[in-house]
Amino acid sequence: MNPTVRPEFDALRQRLQDYLRQELIPFEREHRIGYEDRLPKAQIRSLWQRSRELGLYGLQLPKELGGQNLSVSELCLLKEDVAASGAVLFPHVLGDWGGPSRIGNLVKYATPYQVENYILPCIRGEKGACFAMTEAGSGSDVASMQTRAVRDGDHYVITGRKHYITASAFADFAIVMCVTDPALGAEGISAILVDLDAPGVTLSCDYLPMTGQHVDADIDMREVRVPAANLIGREGAGFRIAMDRVSVNRLLHCPTMIGLARHAYQSAVEYAQTRQQFGGPIARFQAIQHMLADMATALFACESMVAAAAARADAGHDVRKEASMCKLFVSERCFEIADKAMQIHGNVGVTKNHPVEFAFRRLRLYRIVTGTSEIQRNTIAKEILRAVPSAA
Repeated sequence: MNPTVRPEFDALRQRLQDYLRQELIPFEREHRIGYEDRLPKAQIRSLWQRSRELGLYGLQLPKELGGQNLSVSELCLLKEDVAASGAVLFPHVLGDWGGPSRIGNLVKYATPYQVENYILPCIRGEKGACFAMTEAGSGSDVASMQTRAVRDGDHYVITGRKHYITASAFADFAIVMCVTDPALGAEGISAILVDLDAPGVTLSCDYLPMTGQHVDADIDMREVRVPAANLIGREGAGFRIAMDRVSVNRLLHCPTMIGLARHAYQSAVEYAQTRQQFGGPIARFQAIQHMLADMATALFACESMVAAAAARADAGHDVRKEASMCKLFVSERCFEIADKAMQIHGNVGVTKNHPVEFAFRRLRLYRIVTGTSEIQRNTIAKEILRAVPSAA
């Protein structure tokens, strides 16, 4: 038993399961909500607030901010549960799309003004947030960022365009990474809160990811005046704040992948036992049995790996290497699980918006978001070599 998973956690986990099974999934079925449907902002906000009423929203936050101060290990278990439930709207339940998860560790740096005007409204489900770092020409190459913030008295004037920003479709404000001192490279990047209804800000979505979900958009900022009080931390601390968030965020993506893969695996087991071919269920064929065995083995490996990394994070260790290892391994293995589930389902599995087909598309995306598999390998290798003493 992981010591950071407390005995009272079981009751919270059961409350989440009850909400998913007894309320959210029946609601989705009644209203025929599909994976690619675009829901009004008001309806999304009502989902956030319902989760908040049930004590499920922003659980990782400190108790003084209305959270449960959940450990990373506990949060990982809940994130896997919610993704494995089969609920279409599961990313909204724990605040992953636009909610407290977008804020991350910013509560450590926020001023009382920022807490009152941005952090608390997000925690209460009244406002949505997004984290805006990526640009079309500087995905993983953060040092080449072009968005500029120039100080002008009590304001910053921001100009630039952020690309493919997750949850921006639901957001009311963005945590924008921008260059305040171009001479300093990564040390000249700052984090500033920007209201998305401010003059000069426009959102555009001229693309859809392969999931078909309306989650991402570009944020275009043309001479947007933002109060200097919206600067998070100090000038030049933005990159450090971002990297602090990204490491744990990479780890926290993993239980979502595992949950999606688990749902696909469970669907495959059920289908293999009920699908009849040549006088019996296809589960009796060794080829099917071997696929199921590989899928179950990969799930066990992924869960064990994430649990070990989460325990290290809870113990206060730097998990930059372990988080990248998990992101690399879990994203690739879980995609393989979905691929095998699709193979077992045959023509049913390749039908558009079948749960297994959707999991296949969604899991393929995870090998790119929050750093590609290649970027993870670079990070892992860098950390390995950093620990090796250089030759004299």
